[in-house]
Amino acid sequence: MACTSYCLSPCVKLCSSSSKCFQFPKPFASSNNLRFSVGPNFSISFNPQGSKSSLFSTFKCLAQKSQPSVSVNAPTNAGQRVVVLVIGGGGREHALCYALKRSHSCDAVFCAPGNAGISNSGDATCIPDLDVLDGDAVISFCRKWSVGLVVVGPEAPLVSGLANKLVKAGIPTFGPSSEAAALEGSKNFMKNLCDKYGIPTAKYKTFTDPNAAKQYIQEEGAPIVVKADGLAAGKGVIVAMTLEEAYEAVDSMLLKNAFGSAGCRVIIEEFLEGEEASFFALVDGENAIPLESAQDHKRVGDGDTGPNTGGMGAYSPAPVLTKELQSVVMESIILPTVKGMSAEGCKFVGVLYAGLMIEKKSGLPKLIEYNVRFGDPECQVLMVRLESDLAEVLLAACRGELTGVTLNWSPGSAMVVVMASKGYPGSYEKGSVIQNLEEAEQVAPSVKIFHAGTALDADGNFIATGGRVLGVTAKGKDVEEARDRAYLAVEEINWPGGFYRRDIGWRALPQKQFATRE
Repeated sequence: MACTSYCLSPCVKLCSSSSKCFQFPKPFASSNNLRFSVGPNFSISFNPQGSKSSLFSTFKCLAQKSQPSVSVNAPTNAGQRVVVLVIGGGGREHALCYALKRSHSCDAVFCAPGNAGISNSGDATCIPDLDVLDGDAVISFCRKWSVGLVVVGPEAPLVSGLANKLVKAGIPTFGPSSEAAALEGSKNFMKNLCDKYGIPTAKYKTFTDPNAAKQYIQEEGAPIVVKADGLAAGKGVIVAMTLEEAYEAVDSMLLKNAFGSAGCRVIIEEFLEGEEASFFALVDGENAIPLESAQDHKRVGDGDTGPNTGGMGAYSPAPVLTKELQSVVMESIILPTVKGMSAEGCKFVGVLYAGLMIEKKSGLPKLIEYNVRFGDPECQVLMVRLESDLAEVLLAACRGELTGVTLNWSPGSAMVVVMASKGYPGSYEKGSVIQNLEEAEQVAPSVKIFHAGTALDADGNFIATGGRVLGVTAKGKDVEEARDRAYLAVEEINWPGGFYRRDIGWRALPQKQFATRE
């Protein structure tokens, strides 16, 4: 029987037979009430009353542009290859999809909910209608589509217990249980663990009473750090340089509910002077292996000025984390945490992201905070440098088999410059048009743009839908070349509604001046 094939993304191929019905090839089963965004130009909806041949009720062109021409192999049933579902829709998840797509052991990549940039790039098939906080819905999707590995990107689904439900259903899941995710979900939990197992961290006290908190601040003096106990989207940490700023931070959290329930308890922490660095380790419950080092830039403005953000840029490797210091971090921070969590009855499986301060006075690392997922934007620079099979490594972690696993990394450096909506991290407008993204990826070798908050308008143009919107990433033989390539690409992008820091990487190359257009 004659058949015409239409390749629409890395995971989707439509076949039209003489009956002129579009069919979805194996291992994808029939489904009800699901809609897929395939690239920037197409959406596909399933017929709820369709037959077992998985007929489509709708095949809709969203933009009057040429059809995508990405051609890939359909998934196979070889047994050693796996269909992966990535949970999330930001720049971190785009980077994970990018790395998984390159994994030889990976057959197909889904991303839920994903975003327009992930879909357009061909790095995954996005599932915008899947509620990732509904464990039963995610389990049902995994069973229907033969998903053999779920990688959870954001912290919220982890804290809510998504990994618990998936593991109980027998679905390999890279990400900790809700109990283990308390390492990020509660800074007080993390601090108590540090106390119990001798993990070096900043001196602190925890408060629910604003007057008691202010009394402690007055005794300790400024500068001092005020932290919301729970999840606050990376914005719940105030580095107060004066007593007045610290008092205001306490009031905003405990009296004005600026962060809701996340701020009903605050941690008052000593101010550590030194250089921040990010350290990542893959954990299988009992063992851990380090990833490459990275360093991000939290403050919104050049010269590390202004309020904290989720991260305005990063580079890898981080010169501040020497091989000797990495060994110290593994022995004094990461491994005691893994063993401590196991002893507490909540084994940690996933990635541990340690925010560190390399103290100026001692030269030794102290733990600032833990995240229980890949950092954003650090994940972007790590994934472009990773040369190992990511799907294979993450499955080994899920199975408790990381002992003896080693990772291969590309030589040289990588850098990501985050482009954000004007006004971020405060209020910002949505819907501004972004142009020249394809041209930007071509201005220099090894440039990759990861999408964190984009959508398509009715005319097929990318528009900004979030605070941090793009992660313009580049590799080079060293930090300087990676930085120059990344900024060349940034300058090519036409987005009047966006801004970016012009000094990403300044610690690694302090003498370099950044010449960019206003």
